[in-house]
Amino acid sequence: MTTIVIPEGMPQFDDVPRFDVEAVRADFPILSREVNGHPLVYLDSANTSHKPRQVLDVLREHYERHNGNVSRSVHTLGTEATEAYEGARAKIAAFINASSPDEVVFTKNSTEAINLVAYAFSNASASAAGDPRFRLGPGDEVVISEMEHHSNLVPWQLLCERTGATLRWFNVTDEGRLDESNLDELINERTKFVSLVHMSNILGTVNATSRITERVREVGALLMLDCSQSVPHMPMDVVDYDVDFIAFTGHKMCGPTGIGVLWGRAELLAAMPPVLGGGSMIETVALTGSTFAPPPARFEAGTPPIAEAVALGAAVDYLSGIGMRAIQWHEKEITAYALDALATVPGLRIFGPTVPVGRGGTISFALEGIHPHDVGQVLDAQGIEVRVGHHCARPVCVRYGVPATTRASFYLYTTTNEIDALVRGLEQVRKVFA
Repeated sequence: MTTIVIPEGMPQFDDVPRFDVEAVRADFPILSREVNGHPLVYLDSANTSHKPRQVLDVLREHYERHNGNVSRSVHTLGTEATEAYEGARAKIAAFINASSPDEVVFTKNSTEAINLVAYAFSNASASAAGDPRFRLGPGDEVVISEMEHHSNLVPWQLLCERTGATLRWFNVTDEGRLDESNLDELINERTKFVSLVHMSNILGTVNATSRITERVREVGALLMLDCSQSVPHMPMDVVDYDVDFIAFTGHKMCGPTGIGVLWGRAELLAAMPPVLGGGSMIETVALTGSTFAPPPARFEAGTPPIAEAVALGAAVDYLSGIGMRAIQWHEKEITAYALDALATVPGLRIFGPTVPVGRGGTISFALEGIHPHDVGQVLDAQGIEVRVGHHCARPVCVRYGVPATTRASFYLYTTTNEIDALVRGLEQVRKVFA
């Protein structure tokens, strides 16, 4: 249908590693099913990805053969579970180039990871002994952006309400990019913390962070990236990005639900107060007071998501075996193809970058005169699964003057045939509502 044009200055697709997409699809059992009498066309991976057999087998095997609690027994099953759990932590640390597995804190998702940092700030601010880097009060500022997922917006609103700090944000341009025109004014000597989305879950924008990082370092603030949409789709090196924290979630990267990751610099995690109190996060306990274990245990109170962590380790093995650069460039090809194909649909408006540069495989759009919920229902009747709504990023919809959008999102198993099916499906939507 379309020809992919490589923008000047970008590497040619033939220069990057490739993989057999059909062989990859064969690893995902769900992709062989039908929906409403049609072959499944799954275009909602920004919401949750599917799971390959290699991950499902590890999850099942753990429960069938190695089920035990971690760090609480000397028996064989408990030892095996602990080794598998900590082994997964080591795999994830290597996947993002962390300096040590101890910098990896397991959470239930990105939302919990971000809230963990926000509440650590809150706890430190309530204590006279709190590390000054984590203490907030009136006159201090936290900076986010207009394109944040609610999970990287609401926790900072609540933190500012608790502490009296001020929340500020980058605006978004008409093209779906961060407006950095007031960077030096926005991030200033009052800024204590900056938390930005790395890749927008609604616009697909991949934010270039180097200028922001440089400014954050100039003013002595801390920087966090919400990498929920980037870690599954591109190589991540926390050292190269020079950030202080990142958050991401397992279910968007071929892993199970109920498992996420907070990565933080070791010395910052060591300075952060705990958020949840209970078993496993303590050093000593007396009725008169307690002392706490070093990270990451300090932030993993109670029985953790053991099997889910082990399966996330298997997902990391799977993605690493294919190669993150190969996955990134496959999605760049698919995105270029989709942008070109969607441009042929009359009355379709894309929100976010319309070129496959500085963006990922998530495309939100509107069909003139047709509500996104109606678009989603007609597409679902044809077996085409997309997302509709404000995608937990309502300020973006307000910015562009729409109540909601339709979102198609891609992953390593997405094919050009599925993009063609989407275009045909949208033609059918237009006929239904003509």
